[in-house]
This record gives sequence, C-alpha cells and structure tokens, in this order.
Amino acid sequence: MYKAFLHTHWLVVTLFFLIYVVKTVLLLSNRKDLLEKFTKVVKVPEMIVSALFLITGVYLLTQVPEIKPIMWVKIALVLASIPIAVIGFKKGNKILAALSLLMITASYGLAEMSRKQKAVVVPEGIAAADGKALYEANCKLCHGDDGKLGMAGAADVSKTVMDMATIKQTILQGKGAMNKIEMTDEQATAVAAYVESEVKGK
Repeated sequence: MYKAFLHTHWLVVTLFFLIYVVKTVLLLSNRKDLLEKFTKVVKVPEMIVSALFLITGVYLLTQVPEIKPIMWVKIALVLASIPIAVIGFKKGNKILAALSLLMITASYGLAEMSRKQKAVVVPEGIAAADGKALYEANCKLCHGDDGKLGMAGAADVSKTVMDMATIKQTILQGKGAMNKIEMTDEQATAVAAYVESEVKGK
C-alpha cells in the first residue's frame, strides 16, 4: 500500500508542477487568452490532482518515522506557494506567479535531497562490526526492534525468507521502498548477521 501511495504522490506532484509551469509561462509571456483557456480546460483535473497531492502527502507523512527539519521547510514552501499562486494568477501578477513556481521548484529539490541516503551511523565507542548497534542506529526507525514495525513501507524482517547474503545485498543496494544504505561490506555483513540470528523468526 505504501508503494502505491508513493508512486501516486510522485505522479500527482509531477502533474501539479507541470500545470504550474505552463500557467506561469503563459502569464509571463503575456498570453492571457491562452492562459484563460488552459485554466478552464485543467480546472477539474487540477482540483483532482491537488486533492490527491494532499491526501497522498498526508498519508506518506504518517509513514515517516522521523520528520526532519528539511521536511518541515518543504511542507512550509508547498503550503505557502498555493495561496501565492492563487493570488498571482487571479490578479495576473507575474512576480507572485513566478515566486510560487520558484517555491514549488525549491520544495521539489528539497524532497530529492532528503531522499538521498546518508552515510551509516556508527554510534561512538561501538565497533563497526557490532551488528546490533548498527541495526539500532540505522534500521530500527523503520523496521523496529523486532523487525515488525513496517514504517515507510519497510518489510517485516522477522518474517523474511531472505538468507544472510540477500539481506546484505538489500542493505547495500536497496530494494523496493528502501534506499541503499552507504555501509562498508563489513558493516552490512554485521547487520545481516544480526537480523539473521536475532530478528528473523521472532
């Protein structure tokens, strides 16, 4: 279900962005007649896209184990851009329309930045080969202590049929909704061994 919402959100965000690009370009190029026609044609689809944008976005937010400051900035940019766009297009204000498009573009950029996986967290004073500490620092937020949490589309690793080598490969390369984690081979082996011996089958 998470993946369906994620893909739908990506699609409606793209459509939302394209609609705003077209409207802004038409306004900036003084094509008011075309802007009016385009606005009439996309009125209902734009309402549907906006509603899906909101619904899928709220659902995905409920699936995030931790909302980081960059996510709050992204949300603020999106929420602020909408009334600015409405006023800009209604009054034919090019500056407000362009500002709104800039804010939406910035929020999209922030979303892409936040998707990039950070390097593995190795707690201070813990050996890189300590699978439990690495799991708790990097996997617990989505998978939970017992592997069953399932946040952000995370698989229930307590029921996984993957062997240790496949678990390690998933950590290093990612799979489905899970991005790869930038771990060393030794660290990924330690986490996979911990999952295999302590989490799997619980």
